[in-house]
Amino acid sequence: MRRVGLTGGIAAGKSVVAARLRELGAVVVDHDLLAREVVAAGSDGLSAVVAAFGERVLGADGALDRPALAEVVFADPDARAALDGLLHPRIRAEAARQEARAVQARAAVVVHDVPLLVETGQAGDFDVVVVVEAPEAVRVERLVRGRGMEAGQARARIAAQADDSSRRAVADVVLDGSGTTAALRRQVDDLWARWEAA
Repeated sequence: MRRVGLTGGIAAGKSVVAARLRELGAVVVDHDLLAREVVAAGSDGLSAVVAAFGERVLGADGALDRPALAEVVFADPDARAALDGLLHPRIRAEAARQEARAVQARAAVVVHDVPLLVETGQAGDFDVVVVVEAPEAVRVERLVRGRGMEAGQARARIAAQADDSSRRAVADVVLDGSGTTAALRRQVDDLWARWEAA
């Protein structure tokens, strides 16, 4: 089984790569999705977040108010580190359970889609690290147009993540996410063909 760590900065095109790898037959473990699941209403993860940051991060329905939490953690590196300390062990435990199921099903390729792979020191955990890159200006434009962020918010989100050189330093493969979706999907197809031929 080939264990792949997939990462890239916000709005670089990582989701396109993950989706294409899934279409080609990989099992994709989505760490962003797991990050939401571990703080679902009624979870011990949500209880831990509320204990650390207070009721202000809860919505009226008792679920996590993600924008409220983001306001706290993106402005304060210590708060972000505290949140990471609460969530990352829970995310990794669930990711390990999903990978174990893929192993039992004899999956040939398991892709861990990890936005903060570099920041959390997980690069050495995989056989191959794939990084998706796009220039900051392209990513800001995508966040403004596609997610409704203000340009300043978009730049702050980008600045809160590892920079391109840090991701490139751990990459075995770098994919160019600056162009069209079709162009990025072709790069994934080429990569998959190389893996099959190896």
